[in-house]
Formats: sequence, C-alpha cells, structure tokens
Amino acid sequence: MKIVFHPKFYEVYTSDPAARAGRMEAIVEELRDFEFVEPEPASEEDILRVHTRQHYEYVKSEKKVFEVAILAAGGAITAAKISLEEPAFAAIRPPGHHASPDSCWGFCYFNNVAIAVRRLMADGVIERAVIVDFDLHFGDGTSNTFGNDPFVDYFHMPNGDVNSIADFLSRKEYDIIAVSAGFDRHVDDWGGILETDDYREIGKIIREYSEEKCYSRRFAVLEGGYNHAVLGKNVRAFVEGMK
Repeated sequence: MKIVFHPKFYEVYTSDPAARAGRMEAIVEELRDFEFVEPEPASEEDILRVHTRQHYEYVKSEKKVFEVAILAAGGAITAAKISLEEPAFAAIRPPGHHASPDSCWGFCYFNNVAIAVRRLMADGVIERAVIVDFDLHFGDGTSNTFGNDPFVDYFHMPNGDVNSIADFLSRKEYDIIAVSAGFDRHVDDWGGILETDDYREIGKIIREYSEEKCYSRRFAVLEGGYNHAVLGKNVRAFVEGMK
C-alpha cells in the first residue's frame, strides 16, 4: 500500500476549508509508517480528457491554485497507476468531485478521480471502472462527467449506509475501483454521522470486492474532511481497511 503525497500540498493556496493550514499535516502524521510516493503534475492532455479548454484556461489564470491543482490531478493519476500492482491512497488537495467538464465549485478545480480513470482508459489498461464516493456531498462533477458513459458507473453512498457500497459493487462489472474518499460525514465533522470504525469498514468492503472482481485493483483520492483533530485518524482507519 502506497501513499501518494507531495510537500506542495501543505501550501495554503486559497482561503477555503480544504486549503486550511494543518489539514494535510494531520493526515501525513498518521500515515508516516507507510511508503510515500511523490507525483508529477498532470499534463494539459490529461486535464483535457475531462475538462474543456475554457475551463482549463480559467483555472490556469489562478496561478497559485493551478500549480497545486495540476499536481493533485497528477497525484490521482499516480495512485491509479500504482493500483495496477498494489493499492494506493492519494493524499492530495484541492479535492475534485465538484469539478464538471466546464465548471467547478465546492473547493474543487479539476476532477482528480475522473482524470485518473480517463488516463487509465486512454492507456488501454482498463475498459470499465466504478467510482465509489463516500463524501458527505454528492459528486456532481463526477456524475456530470460520466453520466452518459456506459463504461464508468458513479455511486454516491446515501446517508451513512455503509452496506450500500457492497450492494452496488456486487451488481457491477469493472476492471478497477476508484474511490472519492471524503471524511466530512464523521460525527465530529460537518456530517455528524459516521464513526471512525465505519471508514475502516468501507475500506474493507472496497478491498474485498476489488480482490473478488478486478484483480485487487483499487485506489482512493482525498476529497472532503475538515476537522483536523479527527481527520488523520479517519484517513488511517480507511487506509488500514483498504490496504
């Protein structure tokens, strides 16, 4: 199990909660015993597999944000590639699941998980994918990206129903499981729903179905999670379950 991370993700690139100082430090501190891998920035070609030229130029005009955002997308691609051999978790920011092909909101700029999935498809190493999203908020950007794509299924976990993920994964066929891993449903975060052990259980479900149905191919990318006091422990619980 590898952790994809770059020190640039420590930078406070804007004023929103996803960019707040101390957020990534809380995660890295909990994962220090794992092997870390540094990503390269995503290429323009990678971004344009999901986003329009107009949207790309819009984000590019925000230089400080853009530099971190293309590195985050590159981190998701790196995790996806690693997952062909072993599981990976991309501890990246900005998050991405509210980024549609031609727009973005909710602290997101580029849709990291969508870009990673499209890259694997472009490389010819997968044909079908599922994206499991357990963030508090629905990933409208991911849904908009793949809504008419017969080869990618997007699933957002309803309420706090962890078992719904198993039900979804049991009914689909896929070559990889990609995960939008948001931790803001926690009882001490915005959602006030899930316990830390629930994230471990989600990780186990992802692991079990990837081993059963897609040669153990699985990777996850960080989305939400804003209470630094519990975020690192929640991420670790999920990673331990998924590894």
